[in-house]
Amino acid sequence: MFTNPRWLGIAALLAAASAWGAMFIVSKQMLAYVDPFWFTFIRYGIAGILLAALLLPRGAAPWRKLRANAAPLALRGAFGFGIFSVTLLTGLAQTEPAHGAVIMATTPMTTQLVRWALDGVRPARTTLLTTALALLGVATVAGVLSHASFGTTSTLHGDALILASTLAWVWYTRGATVFAQLPIVEYTALTVVAALPLLALGAVFATAFDFASVPSAQDLHTTWHAMIYVGVIASGLAVLAFNYGVRTLGAVTGTAFLNFVPVSALVIGAALGKLPTGNELLGAAMVITALLVHTAASVRSAKVTATPQPKPQAAAQRRPAGCTRAS
Repeated sequence: MFTNPRWLGIAALLAAASAWGAMFIVSKQMLAYVDPFWFTFIRYGIAGILLAALLLPRGAAPWRKLRANAAPLALRGAFGFGIFSVTLLTGLAQTEPAHGAVIMATTPMTTQLVRWALDGVRPARTTLLTTALALLGVATVAGVLSHASFGTTSTLHGDALILASTLAWVWYTRGATVFAQLPIVEYTALTVVAALPLLALGAVFATAFDFASVPSAQDLHTTWHAMIYVGVIASGLAVLAFNYGVRTLGAVTGTAFLNFVPVSALVIGAALGKLPTGNELLGAAMVITALLVHTAASVRSAKVTATPQPKPQAAAQRRPAGCTRAS
């Protein structure tokens, strides 16, 4: 069973979602020591080394492809790793890890809305309804609908930033089909490597304008275990697994597995003593329900589209003998 590409794709997507659920909790703790700009550069620097090593058995061929497509690959990587990560981490610093995981789970619906805007592919009515339900769930998690939330520290700004970050990730995910000629490991590795100079420049400029600060040696020593996890597992292997799953099962079905991210984040948070509130559980349930309905509708639509329609002449061949068409 597990040699079947479909099952391997499912396993890869579940592993990626679990790794990202844990990443929200680990990253939240690290932000007390390393700011989002340098955090992003360091994590993808580690991931870049790992992914580049995976390309070594392929010889010089991948690097020729990088030279031929350096600018578009760097741009995809800058959005998918730079803008996405900095915006996500900045928002995460102002909200709860479970909020970030729930909001990221709305990405499948965001993908459909982006296709509508860029490709002119209007979503089905079910997609629009599930998107509305998912956004309502995000609002519930953020406490927008709770009067009690106004008496406490608001997480709305952080939640909004995380929601905005999903747009950058959607655009990166679309690149896996734009560069369909590249194997998954090459697309993942080359976008990371090509984007690293841009991530470094972003961190330097942010520091120069006091939006960031270079982490001290003590800060790096304190967080190196977590940084290895985020860099190797969450930013390297998980991205590779996610891209493999998307290529195997398709973008819509693949991104639907992100509904497991909030589940794993809530479970891990509860295990660490951070029990979810009623609003968080209700909102997460709304988002996951929307994702399940959306995925079921997408799969059903794909099956209908793939079903071959009978050819017109086939009907003529089934007429009883002796019947002739009127002239």
